[in-house]
Amino acid sequence: MSDERLESGLFASLRRMLATLLALVQTRLELISVEIEEQIDYAAAVLLWTILAVFFGSLTVLLLALTVVILFWDGHRLLAAGAVTGAFALVALTAVLMVRSLLARRPRFLASTVDELRRDAAAVDAGSR
Repeated sequence: MSDERLESGLFASLRRMLATLLALVQTRLELISVEIEEQIDYAAAVLLWTILAVFFGSLTVLLLALTVVILFWDGHRLLAAGAVTGAFALVALTAVLMVRSLLARRPRFLASTVDELRRDAAAVDAGSR
């Protein structure tokens, strides 16, 4: 009888340990999927706003350039065209710097998952000592 009790206790303990391990893996996989969804949402938002900014910015630039050149057509059309070009170059540089800033501030891919896995490894390592 004691052999049966020992085996059932051992098997029950192994089953509980396996269930805990599976729950841990499930939690980590859910965390990974949430982080991937967040990254996809972030990338989609940046892409959408970039496309809108480029499209409407291009229309604005074209119409503004045309207006300025028409306004100074009789007197200083080359100066007006050069000034408009310089202003556009300044706006383009600002836009590039803003995109770089956005990309630098984005969260690290799967950062929370990596942190949780490190904590798990540390807990297992501490438990084995």
